[in-house]
Amino acid sequence: MSQSRLSVHKIREVLRLHAEDVSLSNRAIARACNIAPSTVGEYLRRAKDAGLAWPLPENLSEEELFDRIFAEIHEGPWSPGARRQLQRIPDWSFIHQELKRRGVTLKLLWQEDRQAYPDGYQYSQFCERYRRWAYALDVTMRIPHRGGEEVEVDYAGATIEIVNPATGEITRAYVFVAVLPASGYFYVEVQPECTLPHWIGGNVRALEFFGGVPRILIPDNLKTGVKRPEFYEPDINPTFQYFAEHYGLVVLPTRIHHPQDKAHAENTVQQVTRWILAPLRNRKFFSVAEANQAVNVLAKAVRNRPMKQLGKSRRELFVEIDQPALRPLPERPYAYTEIKLAKVHIDYHVEYDRHHYSVLYTLRGEQLEIRAGEHVIQLFFKRNLVATHVRSRLRGGFTTLPEHMPSQHRFVQEVLRSTRNGPSWVVERAGRIGPQTAAFVQAIFAARKYPEQGIRSGLGVLSLGRKYPAERIERACSRMVSLNRLGCRHLKQYLEREDLSSPPILVSPQPMPPHANLRGPESFHAKGG
Repeated sequence: MSQSRLSVHKIREVLRLHAEDVSLSNRAIARACNIAPSTVGEYLRRAKDAGLAWPLPENLSEEELFDRIFAEIHEGPWSPGARRQLQRIPDWSFIHQELKRRGVTLKLLWQEDRQAYPDGYQYSQFCERYRRWAYALDVTMRIPHRGGEEVEVDYAGATIEIVNPATGEITRAYVFVAVLPASGYFYVEVQPECTLPHWIGGNVRALEFFGGVPRILIPDNLKTGVKRPEFYEPDINPTFQYFAEHYGLVVLPTRIHHPQDKAHAENTVQQVTRWILAPLRNRKFFSVAEANQAVNVLAKAVRNRPMKQLGKSRRELFVEIDQPALRPLPERPYAYTEIKLAKVHIDYHVEYDRHHYSVLYTLRGEQLEIRAGEHVIQLFFKRNLVATHVRSRLRGGFTTLPEHMPSQHRFVQEVLRSTRNGPSWVVERAGRIGPQTAAFVQAIFAARKYPEQGIRSGLGVLSLGRKYPAERIERACSRMVSLNRLGCRHLKQYLEREDLSSPPILVSPQPMPPHANLRGPESFHAKGG
């Protein structure tokens, strides 16, 4: 109990015990109330000056009793009651709003009040009366919040029924709410699901609705946004974190089972349920868009309705407090991008949404970060972009870039493609060795009933091109065509015989250099007798 409330309680008890039906002495009253006899005398004197006696008027509140007993007594012709009536009471609602501005304190507001009204309250009474006034407000408004500092987001517990017009099937749509605590200005929308894309989409649209970005975002510990719900070091979902980095937001999730950590969101959910969802409970909606249209009409009315305690609407408070403090939105809105970690398989592909995307083969076995947008897949290794692919919706398929493959794999891929494209590819590759080789391969295809039957023979010719110089291949192919021996086996045999028939290359011995430890042939001739 505060000091002022304790004093009022003591005053009431002193007046009751001093009344005629009890009539205790001041010392007895002091012992009963555990106060000094001089304090009893002071209370009785002030009550007499204020014209108060027991029983007190039924409509006299504690605040009014306190003000009348402790009203300042100045010299002059005014009676104590008249002086109390003339005493100015500060505009507590204005002070409450000013406390939400950055850097504004209660002591600063008291100093400004005393400069304008020198006969106003002392600092201690100023603070005490403000706290008593604020105590009557809703619990979510007692702690001052800085304008543009925070946004609290949550899903409402109530849902909206959506009827499929074709089948009559009923599904539940979820209600997303975001609120700026300083002004109570809120955004609400209906979503078909509460999955990660819809959750982040709701946050993006809320910031667009507010027209700016606060510094802190306070969500619940829902699994779509928070992987590990630990208060001091929460593990934020990478996709949600990427969204926060785009807008420069700090994500501070609430504690588990502590809804008071986002009391404004809880209160706004209650208001949305009471003033928006409840009036729509008997309406049938056949699409989420239709439900959103009806919700927006009622939400606008609630935002523009004056609040009883503050005398201003949420919209007016938003314009005064939050809007000037919000940071500007980025140049481009956030495009939903899902972030996942994946290990590169042995075939230098990573899997996302049951489709496989290639990276450079040297990265096999490494951990990559996948950033999947609506149309593009980006792969990062140690925060460096290593691959970009067009997103594919084909389940079980592969998207492979040739530059990611090792050279032998690229050759095999080209070979496999050649079997689908016909002999033209083999002839084109043979032409890289020389025109005689291309003519020989063409002759192989022409000699077959079906050209596809000569593909393997043509591939054999290409493989010989990696073993022998192009000049020899050209000369051998020209010879095979003239002999009409059209086959890879004949060409191979000719090249091997040419190797055997070639005379060996003899290397003449080089004379040994002179040396003191070496002897010539003359040293071994027999000496004459």
